[in-house]
Amino acid sequence: MSNTRFATAIHIMTLLAKVPQEWLTSDWIAGSINVNPVIVRKELRELREAGLITSRLGKDGGTRLLKSADEIKISEIYEAVKNNEILGKKNQKPNPACPVGKEINNHLSLLFEQTDLLVKSFLGDKSLQEFTDQFD
Repeated sequence: MSNTRFATAIHIMTLLAKVPQEWLTSDWIAGSINVNPVIVRKELRELREAGLITSRLGKDGGTRLLKSADEIKISEIYEAVKNNEILGKKNQKPNPACPVGKEINNHLSLLFEQTDLLVKSFLGDKSLQEFTDQFD
């Protein structure tokens, strides 16, 4: 799987946590991640809709955390950018005449849900500040 949304979101949030009073531009953030600013703006939109960041337009515009890094949980960031099953997609059209094919997606759904719960449980109450403290 090549989904880097969570890694990108954590990178963004860590940058914002390092300088909580500054307004960082999507261009500056993109330079740190080494990606196109459009990718950053997409993730910023998701993080803003989740109530984790705030942004302002204009010459002095940019983005910063909406609340302190101590109050933001890594699991909240995960939820904000998770857009599909952690293990990937289910089979589109398995053969309904096959004893496995007719039931596979039901069983995969349960497996995917359980895996997602394990990820959220592992991330638990770890704060963005705890993660950010690992960096100089």
